[in-house]
Amino acid sequence: MENFSYKPIDTEGLDTLNALANANKFNKWTYETIEPYCKGKILEIGSGIGNISKFFLLDKKDIYLSDLRENYIESLKTTFSSATQQTTVYKLDLVDVDFDSKYQHLLETFDTVFALNVVEHIKDHEIAISNCKKLLKKNGHLIILVPAYQFLYNQFDKNLEHYRRYTKKSLAKIFNSNNLQITKQTYFNFIGIFGWFVSGKLRKKGIIPANEINLYNRLVPVFKIIDKIILKRFGLSVITIGKKL
Repeated sequence: MENFSYKPIDTEGLDTLNALANANKFNKWTYETIEPYCKGKILEIGSGIGNISKFFLLDKKDIYLSDLRENYIESLKTTFSSATQQTTVYKLDLVDVDFDSKYQHLLETFDTVFALNVVEHIKDHEIAISNCKKLLKKNGHLIILVPAYQFLYNQFDKNLEHYRRYTKKSLAKIFNSNNLQITKQTYFNFIGIFGWFVSGKLRKKGIIPANEINLYNRLVPVFKIIDKIILKRFGLSVITIGKKL
């Protein structure tokens, strides 16, 4: 199996991204969760079709987008081609064997690098995190969001080509081995655990049903409150932020 779980056309992933494109409340909640830690010149790894990217651009952030697949890159260029939203889109492979030479022009360039639901697709996540670090300036910050808890691994994960799920501890281990100083760790989206478990584990659905995403999106204001009540001790996703020393 390749180091990066890659297909030229990511059918299941694209279907999920398209369904999530209509989940504006959930996407904004995700953006609001990481935005306070995104400073200066920002690079998004694995921008997909721009579901989160658009919020950065609306807020006039200095953000650069990237992805591995050509169809996503073309979609991003088309979506954000207007004068008010124009931004640079890179084709970027985090585990390219010639990473240092191919992306020399991007090394030590960014104040913030973030990757949302990307690292779980990569077999050698150590290399992926190491190469993210190379893109950062000294004292820059890396933000990684990945699926949480291996016991939740189900048909959704298989179809989306996830190698694994994480905990705070397992994600922290990768940051520490790359000499990234962890500044914050948190779980995110507690109620999402139940939907993922019921639809993917019990009902064995192949993709996340669009009607369930739409219902979840409408209830996001309630779910945000629940995350605050439980102090984000648990969640469908885990987020780690590290500083390059």
